[in-house]
This record gives sequence, C-alpha cells and structure tokens, in this order.
Amino acid sequence: MGYGDVQMIDENGNRIDGRKAGDIRPIEIEMGVVPVADGSASMRWGTNYVIASVYGPMEAHPRKIQRQERAVLDVRYNMAPFSTTDRFRPGFNRRSREISKVTADALESVVLLELYPRSKIRVEIEIICAEAGTRCVGLTAASLALADAGIPMTDMVVSVASGKINGVVVCDLNKEEDNYGAADLPMGVLPNTGELVFLQMDGDLSPSEFQEAWDYNMEAALKIHELMKEAIANKYGGAQ
Repeated sequence: MGYGDVQMIDENGNRIDGRKAGDIRPIEIEMGVVPVADGSASMRWGTNYVIASVYGPMEAHPRKIQRQERAVLDVRYNMAPFSTTDRFRPGFNRRSREISKVTADALESVVLLELYPRSKIRVEIEIICAEAGTRCVGLTAASLALADAGIPMTDMVVSVASGKINGVVVCDLNKEEDNYGAADLPMGVLPNTGELVFLQMDGDLSPSEFQEAWDYNMEAALKIHELMKEAIANKYGGAQ
C-alpha cells in the first residue's frame, strides 16, 4: 500500500479523527503518579499513555561513570510489551537505546547538572499505550517529572511532531497519519526562548512545507507548555 492510497484528510480540511490541520490531540497531565519516585508525571496524549519517573540525584555507581564536574543523566525509554498491537520482544532494543540517547541529549541542555557533581539522575520513561509520537510524549513527560522532582532546569522541553499527509502539512500526527503519511518532523522546543534541542526528520518536505511544520510545532509547543504549567500549579498551589 502506497502513501497516496489512504485518504486521511477530506476536501474540507478535516482529518480522520475530526481535527483541522493545526490542531493537537487532547492532552491530560497528572503529576506525582509514582509514589516511590522522587518525581513523576503521566501524560495521556491522544491515546498515548506515558509515565515518566525520576530518581535522584544519587551517588553514581559504578564509580567509573562518575563525572567530577557534573551529574550523569541516565535516561531509559521503554515500551511495555502490551503498549502496541504489534507483538515484539520486551526489553531494551536498538530503537529504545536510540530514543533514550536523543532524549538524554535534549534534557541535558536544560538540566543544571553541574549542581550535582559525581551524582546520577535516573529518568525512566515507560510507554504504557502507544499511538504515535511516543518519543515526543516521553520527552515532554520526562521534563515534567524532572520539574516534579525539584531538579533545577533553565526551561522545560516540549516535544511535538508535525508532518505531511496527502500533500497537506498537519500538526501532531496520529497513528494512521504516522504510518501512511509522507513525512514527519519531531522537534524538542524550549518554550521560553524558542530554542531547539531536538530535531529529527523522516520523509521529504519542501522548504516551504518544512517551515509550515516548524511553525505548527512551535505553536503547539506553546499551547502544551501552558498545560504543563497548569498541571504543576495545580499540584504546588501556583508554583510555576
């Protein structure tokens, strides 16, 4: 089946889930969902369900991984075996390692690791239900969990993916759009400055389409950031 064989947007600009091109999926955030963690957050984003938890700062073991001048950020992204309709072997595979690394790189740009020399901060991202854009949801949830743990950061990271379906650029791809679309552009944004800390691209976008997807992601990041601040304020009584 080719990309063009599945009609995912109608002549009125409505997508198969009823959204317009620039709309994001519904998002629900809950803070402090893992009692044994130092910080945690869950995100329901469309039908994605992700839980991120943070442990530490703690002494880094074994000693050889210690950094004298800063903490080590140990990120582990994992998809639960029941998270998708595709059967796959549970555990840490090549895709999980890749996503863990790019997530850690993005978070290292905002976490003030130099405050915790010779320490380790562990971030666990568990995908309970996967629809599309789980790396984006995981990165955003991890940022919330770090905030919940009281880890000092210069900003939070908000991640979202736009892409192209049936020749139309749309925001926040769902599962069908991700599977059958012609391109996707996941980005990690610092909402207070507009800086970029994570960017990947799959498929082909013209320069104008790339700019449109970029703009959609930037707009969506600001909306999602408001939801994140609201969730933190609801738990901490107005603290941002």
